[in-house]
Amino acid sequence: MDIAILLYDRFTALDAVGPYEVLSRLPGARVTFVAERTGPVRADTRQLTLLAEATLDEMKSPELLLVPGGPGQAALMQDSPVHAWLRAADAHSTWTASVCTGSLILAAAGLLAGRRATSNWQALEQLRELGATVTQERVAIDGKYATSAGVSAGIDLALRLAAEIAGERVAQAIQLGIEYDPQPPFDAGSPAKAPAEVVETVRAHSRFESAQARASAP
Repeated sequence: MDIAILLYDRFTALDAVGPYEVLSRLPGARVTFVAERTGPVRADTRQLTLLAEATLDEMKSPELLLVPGGPGQAALMQDSPVHAWLRAADAHSTWTASVCTGSLILAAAGLLAGRRATSNWQALEQLRELGATVTQERVAIDGKYATSAGVSAGIDLALRLAAEIAGERVAQAIQLGIEYDPQPPFDAGSPAKAPAEVVETVRAHSRFESAQARASAP
């Protein structure tokens, strides 16, 4: 199975690497990081890069395409070569997926209109404005379209896809192989559970919201 994970400047590393760790373990999987140009692509921390091994033109028909989120998503909301590639690849894909605000990119490309989808909790209203039927599920699947909530939810998404593609036993073996058994020290992983002051702190310092503000500035 050919799997393409899109990279772009200021993507969030775990959005791409978490699913990669799962999907690369599928039997017969061939995972390729793709971008408009080959070479290193910087994540949002600017201290980490991943290597894009193929251009969009070189990876036209992946069976599974995945779009990570990140602050750089704000620069990919207008029609562009990335959108054209997503639409063309989606026409042939078995699965079209996103993590976090990657769903905003898919929606801006016209791929999530009327479909159940989710995103980072701070991006749900924008996703709704782009025509998706928003759900607050950690992973949402509507036909061949699979989207997840923020960052760490990409691992859950990839395990769901692994089960759909290769069966639950294979997905469980992958989960055990990466020892994905989360036991967080705090129950603050969603705005519904986190203390109100923590939610406000995150809102005030959100890189996503800052990126949106810069993108909308005159």
